[in-house]
Amino acid sequence: MLRGRRVVILFVAFFLSLFITSYTFAQYGAYEGGYSTTVMIDKAIGIPENTTKGGVKETSYVDNYSSSDYRFQPDQYISFRLKIKNTSNEMLYSLKVKDILPFYIEPVDNLNNYNSSEKAISFDAGDFAVNEEKVYYLKFKIASQDKLPSDKGIICLVNKAEVSNSVSYDEDSAQFCIEKEVKGVKEVPAAGQEMGLVWLALNGLGIGTGLWLKNKSFINKNK
Repeated sequence: MLRGRRVVILFVAFFLSLFITSYTFAQYGAYEGGYSTTVMIDKAIGIPENTTKGGVKETSYVDNYSSSDYRFQPDQYISFRLKIKNTSNEMLYSLKVKDILPFYIEPVDNLNNYNSSEKAISFDAGDFAVNEEKVYYLKFKIASQDKLPSDKGIICLVNKAEVSNSVSYDEDSAQFCIEKEVKGVKEVPAAGQEMGLVWLALNGLGIGTGLWLKNKSFINKNK
């Protein structure tokens, strides 16, 4: 009787462990060749200088710009590329994309998907088969000179993008910098240039007068 109960307990425990393992795989995936629900997003910034190949302009993309690299200007357009790939071994359903904008840029497309209160563009990327990749392009415009901070000449910003569904998530960011003109630093007032010319003329006049007085004194001394 006791042996029979042990067999029943072991039988129930075995099937319970199978259920828990299957549930864990379904929710979180597994490592080392098991069930996986991973997704990848790659965000890159377009290089403004387009290269022409065969009469067609092609834009190259980089992951980030530092303050020592190319600097965007006020009122300039800036484009981003989003690559989303199903890197799991299962179909991924209903992936959502969210692109979070930093300050000082506004979208010029995808306006129907833009939430100004969140400052984010959100859209449904759909279903992804195993190893399937989709590419999206977003375009923005940088704020005008008067909308940028007055006390900074170079402003570096980060644009982040996310992709997710109920079992998968990934994010990636891209940095770029804006350079603006700081008043009082780069500009040289025209009046300052004029005063410089006047000062140079006065110096010349002073030197000439000094030489004339010195020569006159020498002549009188030798009379």
